[in-house]
Parts: sequence; structure tokens; C-alpha cells
Amino acid sequence: MSTDTTPRWDLTPAFPSLESPEFTAEFAAVIEAVAQIKARFEHLGVRRREQPAVDAAFASQADEVIGNWNDLMIRLEIIFPYLHCIISTDARNEAATARLSELETATIELDSLDTRLVAWLGSSDLEALMEHSEIARAHEFWLHRAQVLASHQMTEAEENLASTLRPMGHGAWGKLHGNVTALLTADVELDGQTQTLPMSAIRALASHPDRAVRQRAFEAEIKAWPTVAVPLAAALNGVKGFSREVRVRRGWTSDLEPALLGNSIDAGTLAAMQGACVEAFPDFQRYMKAKARALNVEQLAWYDLIAPVGGEGEKWSWSACEESIETNFARYSDKMAAFARRSFEENWIDAEPRVGKQGGAYCSEFGAGDSRIMMNFDGSFTQVSTLAHELGHGYHNLCLKPRTPLQKQIPMTLAETASIFCETLVFEAAVEHAGKEEKIFLLDNALSRNLQVVVDIHSRFLFESRVFEKRAERELGETEFCDLMSQAQRDTYGDDLSPIHPYMWAVKGHYYGANFYNFPYTFGLLFALGLYARYRENPEEFRAKYDDFLSRSGLGDAATLANDFGFDTTKPDFWRGSLNIIREQIAEFEALVS
Repeated sequence: MSTDTTPRWDLTPAFPSLESPEFTAEFAAVIEAVAQIKARFEHLGVRRREQPAVDAAFASQADEVIGNWNDLMIRLEIIFPYLHCIISTDARNEAATARLSELETATIELDSLDTRLVAWLGSSDLEALMEHSEIARAHEFWLHRAQVLASHQMTEAEENLASTLRPMGHGAWGKLHGNVTALLTADVELDGQTQTLPMSAIRALASHPDRAVRQRAFEAEIKAWPTVAVPLAAALNGVKGFSREVRVRRGWTSDLEPALLGNSIDAGTLAAMQGACVEAFPDFQRYMKAKARALNVEQLAWYDLIAPVGGEGEKWSWSACEESIETNFARYSDKMAAFARRSFEENWIDAEPRVGKQGGAYCSEFGAGDSRIMMNFDGSFTQVSTLAHELGHGYHNLCLKPRTPLQKQIPMTLAETASIFCETLVFEAAVEHAGKEEKIFLLDNALSRNLQVVVDIHSRFLFESRVFEKRAERELGETEFCDLMSQAQRDTYGDDLSPIHPYMWAVKGHYYGANFYNFPYTFGLLFALGLYARYRENPEEFRAKYDDFLSRSGLGDAATLANDFGFDTTKPDFWRGSLNIIREQIAEFEALVS
């Protein structure tokens, strides 16, 4: 039941407790199922086929393997989230941590089995397989992706070696980055005293209301990064060098190509989106000028980008948060409102901040279309918006309920569709009913995020592209990384930001991974806003298609799914429509601070 007490979630629908006979039995059964599926792979010879021919007997084997794989994934979709939920709200739960480690060890071979499954089916005659098998036809999109991935696999021995070396390759470099940055400290003057703070605390001061504090924190940060730049440059060289070598051996023609496939988009779609973004940079620069006026400064500095302006308004009670979300979801549909109400009544949400609970927020699938949401509610509208966002993920999970695990492998480009849609429903209502100062605060909050996702993310794309290009020739020094980062920021922010941040390559752990990490964030935001723009144009027509679109989001690439919905992501006009929503917010913000 809803009260003003911040809720904790109920995990008992999965298992009564970690010590229960039900959990113990399922834990053992899952580990046994992994061993059984591995044995079955060996018996059937599930690995790359030299002859692609398919007959009824092979189709029957494929049906069995696909079915067994899906069944195992369904079980893992419950037991893994159950353990993660316990640990994320109680870091001191040693029993759950031990069980999770044991389960991860027992299932580690699933990576290599997945590679073999892709090779086995991807090297087969898919048209013949789908003629013989209804199950194959239901998994057509996944099979065609498997075919492409199989064509880029090395030999089985080489793939196994690459998998074994991954923790010692880019995995180790990424861990080095995390360890070095976690230990980095700097001295900052606060309240008349010099304090030694970890880098995470220093960077958190970027949203401090006092500009002098923000400036001192920024200067301390910029002074600290050179002390660790040499090992971080070595780590970034190691990551990109390792990744490029594996990419070349797999036969990809560019560093971008595997990232496009993994995100279910093509080069034309990416070019159309980025072209529309570049067109919008002058509009974002208008926002930056307006924010400078609001802060009463001549020009924004890097340390002003997320500085607060306006007034946050009154604190929200939990019951008011629930009521607002259910009311605004009902503006869209009774089904969405009923979903929110069910999540409240059945205690899907853990919102109480407490010792031992991790920060941030997430939504986890919890079996059969259900979800669990972890957040830390503090009474701010930001947390109301966060809950709407995470409930959007939960609504997406509900729409995916009829799909098998192989049918609901949703790329990041489409995973944010429902979450940003739901967040926008709540945001627009809040702006509509806010007073002037709160409206300024809300719009700036949204626009500073959009500036990051559209403008800053593009600077990161330019930086990462140039790093991949130069790393093909040789290793780069820390000064070169700084120069590339600075150039990318100037190419996107223009002349309306000074000073800039040349060490962002050292800050962001995302760079220390195998592939491009940046553009999916932009795609996710703008794709969701594009859908929202269509909803505003024709609500009834949109409602008739939207849930089916979410349900099918793992059954096709983004362009195909969008085309079925009635728009073309390969043309800039769709993306301009998305950006027009942001332009409206910029115009309103300019008027309010003028």
C-alpha cells in the first residue's frame, strides 16, 4: 500500500529467502542445467559447420537447442537479478555475494557456448532452416544477426583464446583505469579550509551553487589528472590496441562496424542522426549563452555546465510522487497507469536511502514481465523523474513478456525508448504547472542533460574516432590525448565555453572498453523524443502501435522497426523532429531568463 514511508521492495515472489529450500534447489538446478546444455552441445556438435545444408533432422536439433537455450536464460533472468537486488541494497550481505560469485563461476562457460551457438546456426542455410522450423522463423532476426557474427568469427580455438585473454586484455586495462581513478585525490579549499578529497567528490562539486567553489574544484581536478596521465594513457593505448587487433582478425572493415551491428543500426542512420545534431549545435550554443546570463557571467566555463539555476521548488513526499506518476501515465493510457499502480501496490520499488545501499538507480527484469526498481529517493523532482524513467524500463519489460530471451536482446539504442518517453510525460506536466523559478530549474536540468547527450557525446565520438585512427599507426602520448580531446570539444561546443576539459579522456571509464560507447546514448534520447513528437501529433494512432513496437524491439533493426511505425530514421527529418522538442525547451528557457 502507498504511504509516505519510502518503500523497500519485496523479492519473495522469486524466492522466500536466500536460505530457503526453494532458492537452494533452483541454484543447484541452474548449475546442473548449464552442465547439461554443455554436454548436449558436445553431443550434437554445436560449432561451426563446414557444410551449410539443412534437412528436417538438423532443423529438429536446432529447435531443441534454441528451446533449451531460451529455457536456461529464463531461469537465469530470475536468479541473477535476485542476487543483484540483494547485494545492491545490502553490500554487507556476504552470503549473497558468495552465491553470486559461485553462480558467475558456474556460468562463465556460457560465453564460449554462445559463440559456438552463433557459429553453428550462423554457418547454416538459414532459408532452408526457416522452411523446416517454425521456431527458426520466430527467431529470424536473431538468426540473421548470428549469420553476420559467424562470418566475423575467428577459428573456435582463436575465439576461445580471445575470450580467455579478455580479462587480461581490455578487461585488465579497464580495471586499471578504475583503480587508478578511484585512488586519485586532490586538495580543494572549502569553507576556508583545505580538504583532501577523492576525485569523485571533487567532480560532484560541479553542481555546487557557489561559482567560486566550482572553479576551485575544477582547477584542483585539472591539476590532479597529469599525475596519473602516464598510466591512463598506457591503459587507453592498451584497450584500443587490443580491440583493434581482434577486430582486424575478425575481418571487420572499420572500428565502427561492430558497434553499428551491436546497436542494430546502419551507417546511413548514424550519419542522418549526427547530421541533424550538428545542425542543432547553434541552438545549444544559444542555450549556453542564456545560461551564462542566468548565472550573470560573460561566458560559461566547463565548471558552469551543470551549475544550478532557478529554484528547485518544494520537496516531494513519496505518496505525492506516486500520485503524480500514476496521473501522468494515465494521460497516456489506462494500461500504463495500471502498470504503475501495480508496481506500487506489489512493492516492486526500493527507494529508501540507507547504509550499505549503492547509489544511482536501475530497473531489473524479474521474470514473467515483472521488474524491480532500485533508487534513492530524496524528495527532489530529479528523483520523481528518475522513477518515471525506471518505470518506463519496467513497462518495456511488460511489453516484452511474450518474447523469448533470444527475441528480446534489445540494443542500447532502443532500450531507452520507453524510459525517456515516460520521463518526458512527467517532465512536461511538471513544467506546465511550475512557477517561474522552478520552471527555469526544470528546463535547465533537462537542457544540461540534453547538451551532454547531443553535443558532448558527439565530441566523444569525434575523439574516439580520431584515437582509433591514430592508434592504427602507433601508440599515443598523454599530451596527444589531451590535444585530441580539446579539439573535439572545440568542434562541438564552439567558442561559447572556456576553459574546456582536456582530460575528459582520463575521466570517462567508458573509453576503456572494446568498442565505441558514445553514439547509442544520443540515439536513445533522440529516438525516444522522436516517438514522443509523433505521439503529440496523433495520440490515438500512436497508442495503437506503441506497445507492439516495444514488444518487437528485439525482432528487427532500428530502421526496420521505425519504418513499420511509419517513419524513416535514415533521413534527417525524423531526427530534426526530435531535436525540435529540445529547441522548444531552449526557446522557453531563453524567454524565462531574459
